[in-house]
Amino acid sequence: MRVFYVMRQVLMLVFTFTALAVQAQTGSITGKIVDETGQGLPGVSVQVKGLSKTSSTDVKGNFRITGVANGSATLTASYIGYRSVDMDIVVNGNTVANFSLKPDSQNLNEVVVIGYGTAQKKDLTGSITTVGAKEFQTGNITSPEQLIAGKVAGVSITSNGGAPGSGSTIRVRGGASLNASNDPLIVVDGVPFSSNLLPGAISSNVIAGVGNPLSLINPNDIETFTILKDANATAIYGSRASNGVILITTKKGKSGAPVINFSTVNSYATVAKKVNVLSAGQIRSYVNANGNADQKALLGTANTDWQDVIYNSAFSTDNNLSIAGTFKKVPYRFSAGYLDQNGLLRTDNLTRSSAALTLNPTFFDNHLKVDLNLKGTLSESRFANQDAVKAAIQFDPTQPVYANNQYGGYFEWIGSTGQLNPNAPRNPLGLIEQKTDLGKADRSFGNLRLDYSFHFLPELHLNANAGYDVSKGYGSVNIPAYAAQSFSTNGSATHYDAVQHNKLAEVYFNYAKDLKGINSNINATAGYGYYDNATTTYNFTSYNALGSVISNPVFPFDKQQNRLLSYYGRVVYTLADKYILSGTMRADGSSKFSEDNRWGYFPSAGFTWKAINESFLKESKVFSDLKLRLSYGITGQQDGIANYSYLSNYYNSTNEQQYYIGGQYYHFYTPLAYDRNLKWETSTTYNAGIDYGLFKGRVFGSVDVYYKKTKDLLSTVPIPVGTNFSNLLLTNVGNMENKGIEASVNIGLIKSDDVNWDMGFNVTYNKNKVTNLSLNPDPNYKIGAGDITGATGTTLKWNAAGYNPGSFYVYKQTYNANGAPLEGVYEDLNNDGVVNDQDRYFYKSPQPKVILGFTTSFNYKKWTLSTVLRGNLGNYIYDNVSSNLGVSRNVLSPAGLINNAATSLLTTNFVANQFLSDYYVRKASFLKMDNAGLAYDFGRISPNRATTLRFSANVQNVFVISSYKGIDPENALGIDYNLYPRPRTYSLGVNVGF
Repeated sequence: MRVFYVMRQVLMLVFTFTALAVQAQTGSITGKIVDETGQGLPGVSVQVKGLSKTSSTDVKGNFRITGVANGSATLTASYIGYRSVDMDIVVNGNTVANFSLKPDSQNLNEVVVIGYGTAQKKDLTGSITTVGAKEFQTGNITSPEQLIAGKVAGVSITSNGGAPGSGSTIRVRGGASLNASNDPLIVVDGVPFSSNLLPGAISSNVIAGVGNPLSLINPNDIETFTILKDANATAIYGSRASNGVILITTKKGKSGAPVINFSTVNSYATVAKKVNVLSAGQIRSYVNANGNADQKALLGTANTDWQDVIYNSAFSTDNNLSIAGTFKKVPYRFSAGYLDQNGLLRTDNLTRSSAALTLNPTFFDNHLKVDLNLKGTLSESRFANQDAVKAAIQFDPTQPVYANNQYGGYFEWIGSTGQLNPNAPRNPLGLIEQKTDLGKADRSFGNLRLDYSFHFLPELHLNANAGYDVSKGYGSVNIPAYAAQSFSTNGSATHYDAVQHNKLAEVYFNYAKDLKGINSNINATAGYGYYDNATTTYNFTSYNALGSVISNPVFPFDKQQNRLLSYYGRVVYTLADKYILSGTMRADGSSKFSEDNRWGYFPSAGFTWKAINESFLKESKVFSDLKLRLSYGITGQQDGIANYSYLSNYYNSTNEQQYYIGGQYYHFYTPLAYDRNLKWETSTTYNAGIDYGLFKGRVFGSVDVYYKKTKDLLSTVPIPVGTNFSNLLLTNVGNMENKGIEASVNIGLIKSDDVNWDMGFNVTYNKNKVTNLSLNPDPNYKIGAGDITGATGTTLKWNAAGYNPGSFYVYKQTYNANGAPLEGVYEDLNNDGVVNDQDRYFYKSPQPKVILGFTTSFNYKKWTLSTVLRGNLGNYIYDNVSSNLGVSRNVLSPAGLINNAATSLLTTNFVANQFLSDYYVRKASFLKMDNAGLAYDFGRISPNRATTLRFSANVQNVFVISSYKGIDPENALGIDYNLYPRPRTYSLGVNVGF
């Protein structure tokens, strides 16, 4: 035992001397980093170059790095919005290194991703806005576009409802088309997302099996959004850029030791507001006061709030793990995420599993840069039957939820013969629980980009990009035979399956050279692109729940495919770092057009004067930046038209539509109308802008004025009978103009050691107007653009020259002395003594005249309080709930049942529907607090490791201020009826880094 004791003492002595020797060879670096005012900067990244030693400053700007070998070393300090600084030091024990960082003139030297390349922010000639990860909305974010809602002037993002993973209507400076798509082009890491429209789709990027294709991109993988708004910025994308371009850049690996980050956000969603309908007591009072004996006998004894029955509070969890670093000089980042989101409607659920890998190695002394991006997502959805939303506001609240019957035990309106009343709404809960709608969507996209700088001419780069986007959407819908919602077909069992396969290949050269002899710089790009988009939809036999065939497909699958070939170029010339002249040209050839009209040519030009670099402003104590921009450009549009619409195509009849000839059934073919001269829809845009910075960048922003004119609109118009194979034809007809002003201002109100307060505000005024809409100009010609519920064949919204697209076309309501509307009494606007269709007039539009966005972030030590508000001014909404349900005829239905009614019935006392009265067109301006968040950043919680911890709490959809009394004034279509309510969501988040 004595021997072991001596050995232990010897070993301890050896270890002690070894530790002392190691300690003698290493040291630590401490210091403080301050800004231009001498105040400490929190969150500055400090790194020892060439080593995996990193640190970040605390709230007072102090940092410490341990275990650094004695000797020469180089420290790098970097912070967003400030110029990075390198400092050479000699480490000898405890070494002190203090830094002073200077503002980067509101990130003017920041590299911004633009079309086919990058540029410094100070050298941009187009209207471009970048939003980084630190500015994103927070909380329960399930789809990428939600990150920047309210953040960018000229960009409107309106969610399409509160369903899990619900999509959004995105508009950049308003829409530029009528029948074609108004969605912007979205490019992720150089991969443009296809804007193919599937049959019957009303929005681009439709993928079967998922409610919103963008939700298949994990928002946690995104680093920045860059929005290209004017034609000088977008024209290099040519035929797909009429509605703006959104470039999404995802997170990449960084040099150094592995950095692991884990975050979890757990959310609880509640119904923020329900539709105002009568209670059970009010229905009984109304029926007893106005109904006959038979109608009174139909009243039940229950007190059912059907909206409470179909909705429930919903829990969601979103978990993400990422690892980023360098492995054998190869920067990498791997991430994985899992989302489980429940909806407010019972049974509604979305789960999403995602993974992403990026590799960014360099070779040949950094002459060859490689970017490999791979992303994949698997999603599963249970779609709740949204027909229950409208059924719940109409169903009689005096009836119980359940009943003893053959329809699954749900109360239904049954006639004296025991059969369902065909004119009655179905039980709202039965609609949900007796329909199983399951969807799955698998999506993988990625690309390999190579950037080679020639050894013999390093100013010349060759860039090659090969990418893909493959998605498979499939699912099934099953309704049992006993379900009331399908009593006429004995239930149903259907299956669907569709695959989108999009490929791209791009090659371009870039040459950038400083011409010192003439104090100039030239940057030229020329390239080629090939894009192949294909969608295959598989057709299946549909059955009823008893196994009998409902319908058989004629063909096993349908395939839609189109190709695009492109040649593009850009030249940017800079003189004396003051004057910048740029020009782009893109030629696109699309298989959607005939050979005579296949190619579209899209030029642009821009001029920028960097006034801040003039001698009379260089020493200015007021201006830190001043730049004036002018631009012009043409972009194109081909979305919204089917492939080969310029050819004579034939529609093959279904199996249920065959002719019986000579004892045998035959399919028949119907020719479709076509226009061989169909061509590109084009938009010409003029833009003037000012970028400014004041007081060393404490105040900065921009102001832009724009005018866009779209001609050769792709529209479906009536044509004389006998001139084609139909009386309706998709052709190029009409013009539309779009003009507006947008402005943004960002203010650093307080900058100190303990308190920082930043604020941002943006405002956009936009006006759209159709200027011509007929082959032969006719001021009275109009085209229907939107119908309403409850009035089959009644068109409410119309397009007409001189008005906003989709304006309401209604009668002018008259009122009595007390201000109450008179039923069926309208003004004779043309004074011909008769009130008829000729007296309808265009009244208001769903489109807002002004869009507002406001963000603020207040930091006190480790606490952060932030909020985002959005507002619309001048938008109107049609209250279809009141126009359809707020009448006596609906409550006391002649079909032998009792229905519920909108509360407007008690105001109007209308007996019959007045669908086209302007009384139902309501002002819907609003101010909405989208998000309120509170976070506490513990910073480093381990003295020996860079372990960080952050807690956050968020509330989304906090409040809405509006005179509109319906469920929500924010509605992209402008017709309020079947809106899945947007939830009020409470979230708690934890982020751990180590």
